[in-house]
Amino acid sequence: MLPPGKHLVLGNIACAEGAIRAGCRFFAGYPITPANEITQHMAEELPRVGGYFLQMEDEIASMAAVIGASWAGAKAMTATSGPGFSLMQENIGYAYMTETPCVVVDVQRSGPSTGQATMPSQQDFYQARYGAHGDYEAVVLSPWSVQEMFDLTVRAFNLAERFRTPVILLADGMIGHMMEKLVIPEKVETVERRRPAGASCTPFGTEDPSLVPEMPRFGEGYRLLVTGSSHDPTGRRDYSPRVMEAKLRRMREKILRAEGEVRDIVEAGMGDARIAVLSYGASARPSYGAVMKARKEGIRAGLMRLRTLWPFPEEYLSKVAGEVEAFLVVEMNLGKAVREVERAVHGRVEVTPLTRVGGVVPTVEEVYQAIRRVDECL
Repeated sequence: MLPPGKHLVLGNIACAEGAIRAGCRFFAGYPITPANEITQHMAEELPRVGGYFLQMEDEIASMAAVIGASWAGAKAMTATSGPGFSLMQENIGYAYMTETPCVVVDVQRSGPSTGQATMPSQQDFYQARYGAHGDYEAVVLSPWSVQEMFDLTVRAFNLAERFRTPVILLADGMIGHMMEKLVIPEKVETVERRRPAGASCTPFGTEDPSLVPEMPRFGEGYRLLVTGSSHDPTGRRDYSPRVMEAKLRRMREKILRAEGEVRDIVEAGMGDARIAVLSYGASARPSYGAVMKARKEGIRAGLMRLRTLWPFPEEYLSKVAGEVEAFLVVEMNLGKAVREVERAVHGRVEVTPLTRVGGVVPTVEEVYQAIRRVDECL
């Protein structure tokens, strides 16, 4: 591992360093651009801290191995990009259904399909939320810098352990391959999953107000039964509508109740803003520069940068809609987050998209000109 202090590293290396410091001791993956540096760094460093690295035959097996390692008691992780993320979806759904804490890093590239393997995008916005079938609530984080690749990877592990759920770090090829300063602290705050307090437990049911059950691990004598089929609080299969509905509602509610705790929005200039520029990840960087340029010219714009994409902050955006006159949503796809903003504000203010695809990051000037156009229409 890199020692505490200042370093000049790639975003992908910062992600791997954050994972190890968060307590990750198992990584399974399959090579794919632009996430390979994470895999390589984990292969080199995990054995040095008593961890395990496995290169699997594909992304399907990688996700399965991560789930198994988590139920054996390890903090576990994988990293991939769009095509591999697609292959993982069935087992990510299994992880949701079995409430398996783990971290999945998706360093997005331009798609669909093979697309532009080395080019960044933000096209997996909805896949990160709805990629698996069925009902569940996703926790998805979005870094905009090398430092946040470290910090949000640590947070991803903490949220996974806190809520017993998969957490997705939705990065992109630009942030993953960017080289910037990384400050590694002497110590990071970590969270551990709730372990059984007694000789018996119900691994899929709880009376705790958090709605997060205790999680035993295989080999400790708890006679565990873990299945993706409908099951009662003990883990035994039960296909009755009552049991399945209770399971799904509790899984959903444990995340939604904590939305205020999970929500992470960084704002700049929003105190007097008429125009809220909403962005995330790589596209938020030029958006910030454009907002600062607009403010110097007397345009009251502000930036809302989402570091948590899901759960989407609907109530918060609805509140902001009562304080601004327009939203400009900047993203590297053909319009995904903008749909969620439109839904949250209920037509009370104008919502304008600024979208780029083809592996292109919007420029400061492009965002600035979009802000000017919105301002002229107010």
